[in-house]
Amino acid sequence: MGESKKAVKSQSSKKAEPKKTANQTPNQEVFISEADMFVFGQGSHYDIYKKLGAHPTVKDGVKGTFFGVWAPNAKNVSVVGTFNDWNPTAFYLNRLGDIGIYAGFVPGVGEGELYKFYIETQSGEGIYKADPYANYAELRPGTASIVYDISKIKFTDSKWMEERAKKNVFCEPMAIYECHMGSWMKHPDGTEDGFYTYREFADRIAEYLKEMKYTHVELMGIAEHPFDGSWGYQVTGYYAPTSRYGTPEDFAYLVNKLHSIGVGVILDWVPAHFPRDAFGLADFDGAPLYEHPDKRLGEHPDWGTKIFNYSKNEVRNFLIANALYWIKEFHIDGLRVDAVASMLYLDYGKKDGEWVANKYGGNENLDAIEFFKHLNSVIRGMNNGAITIAEESTAWPKVTAAPEDDGLGFTFKWNMGWM
Repeated sequence: MGESKKAVKSQSSKKAEPKKTANQTPNQEVFISEADMFVFGQGSHYDIYKKLGAHPTVKDGVKGTFFGVWAPNAKNVSVVGTFNDWNPTAFYLNRLGDIGIYAGFVPGVGEGELYKFYIETQSGEGIYKADPYANYAELRPGTASIVYDISKIKFTDSKWMEERAKKNVFCEPMAIYECHMGSWMKHPDGTEDGFYTYREFADRIAEYLKEMKYTHVELMGIAEHPFDGSWGYQVTGYYAPTSRYGTPEDFAYLVNKLHSIGVGVILDWVPAHFPRDAFGLADFDGAPLYEHPDKRLGEHPDWGTKIFNYSKNEVRNFLIANALYWIKEFHIDGLRVDAVASMLYLDYGKKDGEWVANKYGGNENLDAIEFFKHLNSVIRGMNNGAITIAEESTAWPKVTAAPEDDGLGFTFKWNMGWM
């Protein structure tokens, strides 16, 4: 591939903890097959996060990291980072098939390395993008992704998980404590931002939850986000627990701790929209990719954010796999899905002329409806006791009815009247 015509200097230059170590690299090679690409293109590759992103691996006996990114509109894609001085011409990724995945193995790269994807657009512009599938990210205001191997994380909650799968959630008491970690309690000793770490928070809140007899805690703003003031509702790293409070392994400690005292963990999950930050999902490969290209369908005027394109298989796959990622890889007990009404109605928060009717002339978002049915069908089918809760603020029918009965399939609907 030819050299990129225009480069933009990365703002990130330092290496992040944890440091790479040889014994953390798995012995099984990571690669993307034709089958992976086909199923991803169908919107049903539920483990796609194990292929796209950054994965420490070994190839022909050499340890390194496999990188993969979906960027179909790109002219060229390279991976840059602390391991190559952010040089956009140092390592180009190979384009695989017609679906637009770029991938490659970089020898010698291990955990702790900062990286981004350098994308040469069709117009020749060079843009740096954080990895949509990254498991860990640089602490803001830095915006780089960090190579991290989540396969090393160990859980000690097998008894909890076994018992959860046997329970009938409709017959069990449920008392949920909603909490934003960054403001629940802060260190008074001058610690930067005052934040408790995942581990400190877990130990401290466990006492309170047990004393008050809560069955679940609902955590706000866990996925990576650049702006503290958003409380985590404008996400840039859907697959990364925010580094404000520690590492992914530290977050797993929190889940283990709460499960050990009999408290379930619910996460607020935001598939409704994402911010415009230049390093994030917006215009990812130089053109609208994750968002709808028609601004009347792809933007929230009031929120100043982008709307996911639910008609695109790969975008639906990104979101559904993300929900499963939290449930499977971090043993999350449920997802409270944010702003469901904004997804269901094409005219939500919009004036005349700012939205487009569906093919029947109505204001229902048919693609979002099918997305919810697909999402909840898969989670229900796991039969492991994980739940989904809809924050749906209107009188939309059958929010919790089964998808086969033309319902959306949520386990519960959030009680908007009790807020």
